[in-house]
Amino acid sequence: MSKTLSTENVLAALSKVQEPELNNDLVTLNMIRDLEIKGDKVSFTIVLTTPACPLRGQIEHEARQAVMGISGVAAIDIKWDSNVPNDGRMRGLVNTPIRNAIAVGSGKGGVGKSTIAVNLAIVLANSGARVGLMDADIYGPNIPTMLGVEKLPPPQGNKLIPALAYGVKMISMGLLVKPGQPLIWRGPMLNSAIRQFLADVEWGELDYLVVDLPPGTGDAALSLAQSLPLSGAIIVTMPQLVSLEDASRGLQMFKTLEVPILGIIENMSYLDLPDGTRMDIFGSGGGEQLAGSTATPFLGKVPIDPNIREGGDSGKPIVVLKPESAAAVAMKEITEKVAARISVEALGGANELPINIIG
Repeated sequence: MSKTLSTENVLAALSKVQEPELNNDLVTLNMIRDLEIKGDKVSFTIVLTTPACPLRGQIEHEARQAVMGISGVAAIDIKWDSNVPNDGRMRGLVNTPIRNAIAVGSGKGGVGKSTIAVNLAIVLANSGARVGLMDADIYGPNIPTMLGVEKLPPPQGNKLIPALAYGVKMISMGLLVKPGQPLIWRGPMLNSAIRQFLADVEWGELDYLVVDLPPGTGDAALSLAQSLPLSGAIIVTMPQLVSLEDASRGLQMFKTLEVPILGIIENMSYLDLPDGTRMDIFGSGGGEQLAGSTATPFLGKVPIDPNIREGGDSGKPIVVLKPESAAAVAMKEITEKVAARISVEALGGANELPINIIG
């Protein structure tokens, strides 16, 4: 016998729909809001744990299918919202809540770490999240150039106001010193600068703070981990052996600091040629091998694309300059995986979203 249309039966149907990343159903996870029945029409809101959810289409299809199986349902209206969970870590240096902090690091320079950090932040912001980007590469700050930012807004009181580009709030030492001025600093000064980027910047409430680390495993990474409890770290590498060895050292550093490793990204992975063939300029498969040997998630490959260099020089990152390109699509898919893993890490299998049923 088919079910009749009621609030209880709609919830019962939706309790059969799984959130694939969190391994539980939408009702148990309290992801259903504003459930309302008017005649033969059912409407409700699904509250995702990240606006960059990679499986939204699958969730919508299964939710519609489940509710349409109830007798008397003629139409379904699904609205979407998101509530990014807080990872629960205390960040005392910051006055306003930063729900999640993501470090983008590597063991060596030249692997495109800043490119990954910038595009990751923009994709998150484009999805609707509140995003900050901290350029912690004090000695070689290039995030301002990559975002086309030349100066900070005027300070308010004793607080610095971050620059805003493509929906991302950004702070960088490159905006606080004269162009071309070298910073010849020892460790304590570096530590102080990173602490000031946290304590003296008016970030506002953020869903994600993306931190672009300098290369290596030195003072900056240690200072950051001590000053800003991290939700997780992303390791950027290239396919060749030297890069993998350095990336492995960076990965082990984060593990020593008890920072969860969100995954490994292989940048400059290959070059697609005009004749349709693919050239592995720096080797092949190294990132996946490193992920496998360290039991770390592999987040994906980003191909070589001249537009990445052009966009970085002109202040238009690849996801803005050529959003349909293979590199931009790869960045988007990687970002969605990162957002999903952040939610899983933060929730630990439980969601605290409220449920609000009408009717």
